[in-house]
Parts: sequence; C-alpha cells; structure tokens
Amino acid sequence: MKMLRPLLLTLFCTFSPVAFAQDAVLIRDVTVFDGERSLGKRSVLIEGGKIANPDFKGKPKTKTQIIDGKGKTLFPGLIDSHVHAFGDNEAALLFGVTTQLDMFMPPQMNADVKTKTKNGGNRAVADLFSAGYLATAPKGHGTQYGTPVPTLSKPEEADAWVAARVAEGSDYIKIVNEPGSSFGQKIPTLDSVTIKALIIAAHKRGKLAVVHVQNYDAAVDALSSGADGLVHLFADKAGDAAFVNLAKTKGAFVTPTMTVLESFSGRAGSAPLLNAPAFMGLLDQRSQDGVKMSIGKDRSAQLDVMMKTSISGLAAAGVPILAGTDSGNPGTSFGLSLHRELELLVKTGLTPAQALTAATAAPARAYRLADRGRIAKGMIADLVMVEGDPTKDILATRNIVGIWKAGQSALPLREARRVALMSAAAAPKGAALTLPDDGRIAAFREDGGKVKMVAPVGLGWSTTSDSIMGGSSTVKVALGGTAPNGQKALLITGDVKQGAFAQWAGIGYMPGKEQFQPTNLSNANALKFWARGTGAGFGAMAFSEKSGQMPITRAFAVTKDWAEVTVKFADLKGFDPTTANLLTINALQPGAFSLEIADIRLIKE
Repeated sequence: MKMLRPLLLTLFCTFSPVAFAQDAVLIRDVTVFDGERSLGKRSVLIEGGKIANPDFKGKPKTKTQIIDGKGKTLFPGLIDSHVHAFGDNEAALLFGVTTQLDMFMPPQMNADVKTKTKNGGNRAVADLFSAGYLATAPKGHGTQYGTPVPTLSKPEEADAWVAARVAEGSDYIKIVNEPGSSFGQKIPTLDSVTIKALIIAAHKRGKLAVVHVQNYDAAVDALSSGADGLVHLFADKAGDAAFVNLAKTKGAFVTPTMTVLESFSGRAGSAPLLNAPAFMGLLDQRSQDGVKMSIGKDRSAQLDVMMKTSISGLAAAGVPILAGTDSGNPGTSFGLSLHRELELLVKTGLTPAQALTAATAAPARAYRLADRGRIAKGMIADLVMVEGDPTKDILATRNIVGIWKAGQSALPLREARRVALMSAAAAPKGAALTLPDDGRIAAFREDGGKVKMVAPVGLGWSTTSDSIMGGSSTVKVALGGTAPNGQKALLITGDVKQGAFAQWAGIGYMPGKEQFQPTNLSNANALKFWARGTGAGFGAMAFSEKSGQMPITRAFAVTKDWAEVTVKFADLKGFDPTTANLLTINALQPGAFSLEIADIRLIKE
C-alpha cells in the first residue's frame, strides 16, 4: 500500500474541510441498535465527535448537517477483537471497523496510530489497541516471522517480561499456549507454571491477560490459570459442558476467529464479500488475492460442526463471545472479514443481534474500552449506518451507506480509496530489471572459509527454510563439484521435517534492492539451472505481490546425474513476474537431502 498513501493523502486533503468539519450531525428517523438491543426509530445527535443525544427531539441548531435515516439502521462502529496490524490498516475503517485490537506487533510499528487513539486524534484510520509483543517460548509460535521477539522460558522471568511490555505501552498481555498439535507438528511453548506467572504479573499491573490456544487442553489450561479470555477457539474437538462451565465460572470471554480457522481449513469464506456492492473497489489486487486464499483441501464442514457446538454452548451459558478475524493471515482482510465473522457467528446459533453485540458492546466491555461500543450519551461517535436491519438479517451489515469516525464521515475516504486504486491499477509497472547478458544470477565461491553466494543484480541469495513459518527443517551450504558446462556448483544439504501446511529447505533469491521488494522480472520467463542430488522431492517456489504470503510451487526431478532444469513462469500458476518478491530452489519432501546446483539463470525462451 506504500504507493497508494501519497494518492490517498492528496485526495483526503481535497475533501477537507467541507466533508470533515460539520459543527453537528443529526441522523434523523433511523432505527437504532445501541450495541446490545434495538431501540426502534430515533434521531441521534452528534456534536464534538461524541454522541450528544441518542434520542434527540426538537429543532436542531443552525449549520447542523441533517441525514435522513429512514429505512436504515444505525449501530456502533465495529470492533475487530483480533487482528495483526502490520498491513493495510487504512482499509478497516472503510468497511465500518472503527477499532482494532491487535494481538501481536512490534510496539514501534503503528506507534503514531496508537498515540492518536490515546489522544482521540484518529479520523482517517481505525483506532488501535495492541498487545505489543506476545509472550512465547524460544522458537515458539510468533517467532517464525523474521521479527525479533523477546521470549521467556521459566516463571521467574514472567514479572520482568510483563513489566517490559507495559513500559512499551502494551494495552493488554497476550500469551501463547501452542504446542502445535493442532497443526501436525510440535513446537516449543510455555508451560502452565510460566503462563500462570504471566497472568499474575499482568493482573498485578492492571492489565488483561489473554491466551492464544489451538486445542482443547491448552484452552482448559489457560482458563484454569486465570486467563481473562481466549483469543482463538480450539479446533481439535467441540467444547463440552466441562469447558463451558469452566469459562463461565472463570468469567472469561472467547474470541473464536472462525474467519481465519475456515481459511486454514480449506475454505476461502470471505471471498464472496469482494462482490458486495458497498465493498467493491476498496481493496487492491494483492489484498483481494489474499482474501481468496485457503490452505489445503476443504475440511471446513467438520470445523462448522465443532464451532456450532462450542459457540452455542458458550453463548447459552452467558459466556461473552467477541467477533475477531485474525486479519493479516491468509483468507482475511482488515475490515472486510469482520462481516464474514458476523455471518459465521449467526450460523453457529447466535441471533443477528447477539452477533452485532459481539462486534460492538461485548469487546468494549471485555477490554475495558468505556468510551465506545455503544450508542449512548457521551460515547465516541464511531457509527455505521446500513440499508435494512442487521438485527434481523446479519448480511445487512454489508449494505453500508454511512460511516462516522469520531463524528466525521468516512465516506469521502472510501471514494478517495477507489480513485487511488483505479489510478494505481492504470499506472505502468516498474521498469523491468536489467539482467546480465547471459542471464546468470548466481556465482559460488569460498572466501575466508565461508561460502559466498554472489548475485550480480538484486539483494542476492541466502539459505531459506520453513523456520519462518515455525517449521524445523534444516539447511546448510558448501561448495560443490562442477557442472557439465564448467560452472562451479553449490552443495545444499539438510533435513526436511514434516510440517502441517508446507515444509522446505534450500536457497532463495531476492531480486529487489530491499527485502521482499516487488521487482519486475518480465525480461525473463523462466528459471534455468543444472542440478543433481538425492532426496524425496524438489521444487522451485515463487512469491509475488499477487500471490501474497503463499508460495507458488513447481516440482522438478533430480537424479544422481547432472541434468538441466527449466522452471517456466507460466507453470507457476498465480505467480506475477512483474511484482516478484522471492524465488527459491528447495527440497520439499520430508527426509535428508543433498542437492548440487550450478549456473542459475533467468532467461527468456
């Protein structure tokens, strides 16, 4: 989204101050859902960015903007109770999400948004509250994304760890209890004693402690240790009466995050929302492609059954259910996916009104956000207006006709976004990368006892493995023999460990000047190299802006004898060579492997 920000800024300024400087706004004769119940038809007065009167009667002041609400429903701005706010955060507000609760992000990221949230200064983006760094074990969940994370491994470290997060500005403490058993691989995680020590340390400082879980046992352990809430619902089995009773007894809340769970169960459930008339044109192509992603074969029917049993049981017992999407992951998008989460909550048995509460009053109450989540006097005027009545048909939340952030209309931002995206789509692609005449993009030599992988263009080569996704595959390099054409080879050895969704080990090439910088490789249409080796299976992977976080893979055969391998871009379905981020050559199947490669070229056949 970097290229869009200057355009958005220009267009935002074009709409000021007329669209953003109303003295007062009166939404007249609109059906009001206050966050907990329907109040019937009313007129709501906004002044100074707050709700001045939720049931205004009489004559409004001069210069008050009058908005006709007949046939429409007004409800509090939506709150997404689980995101990872490292992406397109400008988008959330455009879909009616006025507050996001981030569950893991380095504290220096989006510090400006958090400061404006604290000072009431956000107008063009959703307010943001954040856990900052998550509490996890060394090499545990959350450490796989390439960002340094302060970890801990024993209860004696908990108090200092929490104190450091509070000093950094964490609004609450998120703890990981994820042994990986739900994903088919084991990873380090915090033990029960350390989790309990973290919860005690958080409560000592007046902070909520919420826990990431993926299986039943971890959920029970977290609640038994005193967690205030679960930020996922487990997906290995349905919640039984014992679990429901434990959650109720402990006074905990639960954020199921079904949107991301269905994506990881093989169903891209948010994708149909891209065609909702009020949502069209608000996401760039990369975000749209990300929404369409799902992992593996469709296993979502089993998930649906488990979620319905668990959530209906919790709701019947009065356990607060919060709507959260885990946006930032495949199959999700900021703002858009919360509307899918509401639909899924209704499918589990919640009434439409209960689902709306799960995205308004319930998270505000659970996270102690006393100034939002309700339509009541003195509350921040974060509001959404839609055609129809979402308390009867939850799909009506998609019929957005009005959004207010602290009393100011966000509709101009929506139009600015559409114009900016159309302009960006029409703009020519960046100039194609100039490749060497022979196409060679790698040379291998030894320098000071270390192997050097040299690239004439781009950031260059490095080893790569599934460790960035929490895997445990290993890889190392050394100088190899000589290919038939006289080129020096690189010897890659390692051990690929079975993973849940993907496993690999090999080397990767970044063609840009910065890490993962989109680069135009249209001067080539294939990757070519010599190879020989032993192992269960090999392939090339390609990443581009279009394919988002998901690698596009093409297998190739390797034997003990040298052979020339060609991987055509056309065979990497979904890969966009004009926005390439990374190309890799890997072992893909579990087991030990040895691979020699030489004379790696980008060519045009």
